[in-house]
Amino acid sequence: MRVLVKELGSYIERSVEVKGWVHRIRELGGISFVLLRDRTGMVQLVYEGKVSFTQESVLSVQGTVRKNEKAPGGLEIHVANTEILAQAHPDLPIPVNQEPEKLSLEALLDHRMISIRIPKIRSIFRVQSTILKGFAEYLRQNGFTEIKTSKLIGSGTEGGTGLFSVEYFDTRVYLAQSPQFYKQAMISSGMERVFEIGHAYRAEKHDTPRHLNEYVSLDVEMAFIETEHELMDLEQGILNHVFRLVKEENGEDLEVYKATVPTADEVNRIPRVTYDEAKEIISKEGGRKVFDINPEGERILCDWAVKEHGVDAVFVYAFPRKKRPFYAYPEGQKTRSFDLLFRGLEITTGGRRIHQYEMLLDALPKFGLTPEGLGGYVDIFKYGCPPHGGFAIGLERLTQKILGLSNVKEASLFPRDRKRITP
Repeated sequence: MRVLVKELGSYIERSVEVKGWVHRIRELGGISFVLLRDRTGMVQLVYEGKVSFTQESVLSVQGTVRKNEKAPGGLEIHVANTEILAQAHPDLPIPVNQEPEKLSLEALLDHRMISIRIPKIRSIFRVQSTILKGFAEYLRQNGFTEIKTSKLIGSGTEGGTGLFSVEYFDTRVYLAQSPQFYKQAMISSGMERVFEIGHAYRAEKHDTPRHLNEYVSLDVEMAFIETEHELMDLEQGILNHVFRLVKEENGEDLEVYKATVPTADEVNRIPRVTYDEAKEIISKEGGRKVFDINPEGERILCDWAVKEHGVDAVFVYAFPRKKRPFYAYPEGQKTRSFDLLFRGLEITTGGRRIHQYEMLLDALPKFGLTPEGLGGYVDIFKYGCPPHGGFAIGLERLTQKILGLSNVKEASLFPRDRKRITP
């Protein structure tokens, strides 16, 4: 029966079978030392003489577990029998047994099928898996139902810009920017609390360390709210749960990146400032007057939050109506919407939505939209919809900021940008 590397401490001086990939081969005199890698770690194999397999070959190995303080993890296996399950070709396009920082991001992504074997890179996606687990777990515990909606839509939720078009039989449809319309439909159906984890698409010609054209969106929608602050409260609860899980389940992965997650006390201290207050803070802290919140301003705001509140995050709310989608609930020239900035980057956008039919009809022409152009969307409100709101967290951005990655593409298994559609 196969034994995982992390379990070997319970098998000292016993015969075991381990399976995995050849991470490194080192020959010293008449002995070969081989590092074998499985999903839980690495163990040193000791062979008499040279070995016939290559790096990254897949093996099944039988041998005796023994203590050796000089071996990785303090244990090694003295091999009695080896079965080569798959011999790897020797011409690896990139080395798997060195730190990924020694390779360019382009090299890592060009050879993504191989670079995801690098243990440090796999740590990224173990953390990401825990984020997904924590997000869904917390919402289910609080009465939310998970939904899955179509990514082929007839029109855009943000007014029709930045959409990828797709030929769909004899018509043209688009890849969804978000599940916004569908989330609101489920609210009006009486489900009241829903969430979705799914891909979203933005046809924006960005080429920056913070943008992807395909990303995973963690979406939430909740009925019977009065203000956007109830949504901020909910997000703080989600983040507390996610950060606690990551700390408990991914300690080794965090250590690899010298990363930490905020404590519950820090998350609960995240300040909330209006859009206008945020601009004043940026102007004061940055030494020059600003008229908008750009990426540099986001970093300044988070630095201010660290200095004044001891947490590297800040909620910004009451955005101008012209800076939000048509469905954002208006309050004069402002909206009941918000962003969450975390470690210098916007990771969340959300807010209360328009739920009254007449208010929606009044808003559409101000954004160059018509009821006919939105298909059945207006029916959600024509036939009764409760006050509601929601938000979306960018999974890759949250992962990037937890681990301190330099580029959001590192937090995507197979990133899509303006130039990259493979592998």
